Amino acid sequence: MKIDLTETTASEINKALVQGRRAVGTPAIGMVLTLVIVTDEENAYDALKAANDASREHPSRTLVVIKRVSRSPRDRAKARLDAEVRVGTDAGTGETVLLRLYGEAIDHAQSVVLPLLLPDAPVVVWWAVNAPMDPAKDPLGALAQRRVTDAYAAEQPIAELTGRADSYTPGDTDLSWTRITPWRSMLAAALDQAPCTVTSAVVEGEGFNPSCELLGMWLASRLGVPVTRADSEGPGLTEVRLETTAGTIVLGRPDASLATLSMPGQPDRAVALKRRETSELLAEELRRLDPDDIYAAALKYGVERLQVPGSGPAAADVQPAPATDGDKAPAQDAPAKPAAKKAAKKAGAK
Repeated sequence: MKIDLTETTASEINKALVQGRRAVGTPAIGMVLTLVIVTDEENAYDALKAANDASREHPSRTLVVIKRVSRSPRDRAKARLDAEVRVGTDAGTGETVLLRLYGEAIDHAQSVVLPLLLPDAPVVVWWAVNAPMDPAKDPLGALAQRRVTDAYAAEQPIAELTGRADSYTPGDTDLSWTRITPWRSMLAAALDQAPCTVTSAVVEGEGFNPSCELLGMWLASRLGVPVTRADSEGPGLTEVRLETTAGTIVLGRPDASLATLSMPGQPDRAVALKRRETSELLAEELRRLDPDDIYAAALKYGVERLQVPGSGPAAADVQPAPATDGDKAPAQDAPAKPAAKKAAKKAGAK
């Protein structure tokens, strides 16, 4: 069921929600959180579709904030709110309200959203595009326990990571980090099976994909070893190589679907490592609303401390991070070596 409201108020929207629930025969509220999506008109459809798919696992009230640009000075000075209320099959397993803000209402989106939040339920804000550099200080972000951004959607994804590190507040997370969860799980499992010490690592992937940097920073912060960031044709992450005292561990995925795990003294194994849809990433982030300390440690390690091929000596100040439950214990610091010596060592090991 859909209810269109033009030049409306938050009070009228709440009345429409009650009316819609009664009309479809579901007067009881069974939603577990409020998901606020901040997007533009161009990306609203894809963001809402991802949220509806994620609502099958997390029934929620979804508030889609769309800030419309007014063309004339007169329209920009006039505040206006249009809404579309969806309940029943049109809203996944929860409720959906599309809020289109015009004029001065754009600068006061939090005043529109606040009366529509579910009482005594957590709030998650997801910026599908154009996320603020400091989500916690954004008026909408201040309402939320969890703030989700996506550096991949930014014009300068790698620079975005540096800004995120400077402004990090517990509760912040990024879908670029969520994308590498299967990679982190496979690499941690591989190291658990191999009684060896990691001495260095190489992460290969698309040059504009921030997930590659985040994976490299995670490895460097947890293992305390130099990590090289190399470019490839993609798609996405394509390969991770870990140089260990027992040989080289390689996890490669050239086709964005099936990966191969190679370990010293063991046969190669095929691993399902398909690139996931946005709805799956969002559903994963909604499973936990507490701060992600591992993400914070990886983010604050610093993109600039990752090496590039042929960049010379490795960073000598890499310090191992304390081990936590589910993480591999960090290895001892490896001495810095020129890139040519490392290449010669790899050739000799082969």
